[in-house]
Amino acid sequence: MAKPNTILVKLVSTADTGFYYVTKKNSRTKTDKLQFRKYDPVARKHVMFKEGKIK
Repeated sequence: MAKPNTILVKLVSTADTGFYYVTKKNSRTKTDKLQFRKYDPVARKHVMFKEGKIK
């Protein structure tokens, strides 16, 4: 069987609140780690979210 193109990744907040988003990533076209500026409802502001592994 072929390996799937998309994998699930966890976007962890850099504000150390423990909040995270789960999103899909195409591992063949996006070889670097994802990094987005998104809303953290625990900190109640927009912060950077960096890619981490799902356990």
